[in-house]
Amino acid sequence: MNKVLLVIPAYNEEKNIEKVVDRLICDFPQLDYIVVNDGSSDRTAAICREKGYHLLDLPVNLGLAGCFQAGMKYARLKGYTCAIQFDGDGQHRPEYVEPMARKMEEGYDIVIGSRFVDRKKPWSPRMMGSRLIAAAIRLTTGVRVKDPTSGMRMFNRKMIEEFAMNLNYGPEPDTLSFLIKQGAKVAEIQVEIDERLAGESYLRPLVAAQYMARMLISILLIQNFRKR
Repeated sequence: MNKVLLVIPAYNEEKNIEKVVDRLICDFPQLDYIVVNDGSSDRTAAICREKGYHLLDLPVNLGLAGCFQAGMKYARLKGYTCAIQFDGDGQHRPEYVEPMARKMEEGYDIVIGSRFVDRKKPWSPRMMGSRLIAAAIRLTTGVRVKDPTSGMRMFNRKMIEEFAMNLNYGPEPDTLSFLIKQGAKVAEIQVEIDERLAGESYLRPLVAAQYMARMLISILLIQNFRKR
């Protein structure tokens, strides 16, 4: 597992980052990680320095796309063969990293930690948005992705290169759709996603609705004009 890097984007996660990283260090010492502090205004970076965590400390807030790209540049520079987006709020479980890596060894470029491989997607406003995004991806690519909004995604070396060396590669469903169109092979494995440990998600109802609408427009229209 020393060829897999956990990229942990962190923006104002002072209430969560210590628990997340300490669990990795104590229970999963075989996993490499890098915390990418995205210009936090709280003590996220200070905690990481005090605890001696592996840290990329961005001087300004770049947003998730720029923050994740910084982590992928680090993965490329250090020669990792796989990198996984791993939330700094405690939602993602590290025990699924190795099964995802094993799945990737079957020849996939992207492996998604999915909540709905062998479970039915519940009916709720938020899940309705997920259903619409999944339908849009299937319509435009022919590929069925059951949990396109899952943030737990593993990328192989080829995808690390794509994210590290190109602009506008945010770790979002529209980029997933674009990469599938470019020939990326995608698989999903069943995982459990926890509630965040502390604090509030930025995806409040109105923001979530705007996000879903933006993803749908991007997948159905904008991706047709996108270039590498």
